[in-house]
Amino acid sequence: MAHVHPKASRGNGRSVSASSFPAVKDIEISHESTVDEIFRQMANSGGFQARNLAQAVNILESMCRDRTCFKFLSFPAAIIATGTRGVIKEIVKRKYCDAIITTCGTLDHDLARSYAKYLSGGEFTMDDVELEKKEIHRLGNVLIPRDNYGPLIEQKLQKILSQMYQRGEKNVSTRLLCQRLGESIRDEASILYWATKNNIPVFVPGITDGAVGSQAWLFYQTHRDFKIDLLADEQALSDIVYSSRSTGALMLGGGISKHHTLWWNQFRGGLDYAVYITSATEYDGSLSGAQVREAISWGKVSTKARHVTVFGEITTLLPFVLAALIQRRT
Repeated sequence: MAHVHPKASRGNGRSVSASSFPAVKDIEISHESTVDEIFRQMANSGGFQARNLAQAVNILESMCRDRTCFKFLSFPAAIIATGTRGVIKEIVKRKYCDAIITTCGTLDHDLARSYAKYLSGGEFTMDDVELEKKEIHRLGNVLIPRDNYGPLIEQKLQKILSQMYQRGEKNVSTRLLCQRLGESIRDEASILYWATKNNIPVFVPGITDGAVGSQAWLFYQTHRDFKIDLLADEQALSDIVYSSRSTGALMLGGGISKHHTLWWNQFRGGLDYAVYITSATEYDGSLSGAQVREAISWGKVSTKARHVTVFGEITTLLPFVLAALIQRRT
């Protein structure tokens, strides 16, 4: 007969007593249930990613209430082609972040969607050869008419870059470029519009990897004294991390946006709050799959930080996370 020992060992090697753990509680849903109430129940449900997601909301709430905390928001561009753009916009509009680190495609999609439509209803399994013939780009299950993307961005960017050049802005950071883009947009659905309005800097360390960056290169062909100064962005990030009493980050997806956020925070002893939502796995050693706890070993997240990694798809989870956060903050 198998013998069940009264004590069990947790993943960190500590021997713990079963009596030290709370009981699993069933989630109860009614017509009066709010998103926040459901998240609070999820915290005690013992349910896999449900508990992690509830913990993420708790950490974000604490991060927002900490007036000493400088809050970073990082995310990749693909989600801005979807309705999740509206969720990110609301985070920026409500000043739930103090700086954004993202990829060039965010500028592409935010600018393009401020003037033209992207189409829903597509499928991952559509015939891409047929779509190419019809001059329609496919991003997952989002469809983008060609004229609503590249040609539109070229038209808008060349005008903005010319205006900047005429003002003597010839050696510009991505932060300044994003500010000028935000000033040119009149659409209140735009992330850049609200970032500029609320004086939230936007940094794009991989600026040449997208349509906006390519347009800057094209402008450079006839204006050889025009430069994108990435080191000016790095100086601004340095000033932020060294002057902040505490820092926190909501990191959506991986890649350069996540890494740049973590990278700069190592120079002040690491993030004090860290929430990471990812659909990547860590078995291949990728940064995108790496859980937040790995960053502790690099000094990018403080050993005393409140942190959680949530495995899930951003466009599915983020609307509910924000809804719960808003309910707690109002």
